[in-house]
Amino acid sequence: MAENTSKSIYDFTVKDIRGNDVSLSEYNGKVLLIVNVASKCGLTQTNYKELNVLYEKYKNQGFEILAFPCNQFLGQEPGNNEAIQEVACTMFKAEFPIFDKVEVNGKNAAPIYKFLKSQKGGIFGDAIKWNFTKFLLNKEGKVVERYAPTTSPLKVEKDIQKLLESS
Repeated sequence: MAENTSKSIYDFTVKDIRGNDVSLSEYNGKVLLIVNVASKCGLTQTNYKELNVLYEKYKNQGFEILAFPCNQFLGQEPGNNEAIQEVACTMFKAEFPIFDKVEVNGKNAAPIYKFLKSQKGGIFGDAIKWNFTKFLLNKEGKVVERYAPTTSPLKVEKDIQKLLESS
């Protein structure tokens, strides 16, 4: 399987919210925050708001947020891609890239998520526990940290700054 032989996130191609292939090598040399998002979660409003703050502040310094909608947690992302885009981009004003809805756990987990979890397991095993689990990757496409869904995106800011300052 690709996720076992992949050396970095840049080895993956994923679908964007419109169904187009996107090679993650496009983000080579950038600090990435990869998040599984949902429109109807109790964490949605604060996470989107704070992710927008981080994105606005650092997008011109080599930082990118990659959002992957997921409906595996109490059906909190039930819409199709068009509905998800409407909520994320219109209601929550997200300007960062939103990708195709994926599964993050189980046998149908997206290869990118199998890779992320293999790089940085959680406290209670590798499984993603909830919406808004965050993975921070360095400029080489390696996972350096994994944050719980309840971790405020703004609490990740110092780690983002450190990675942006490293060469």
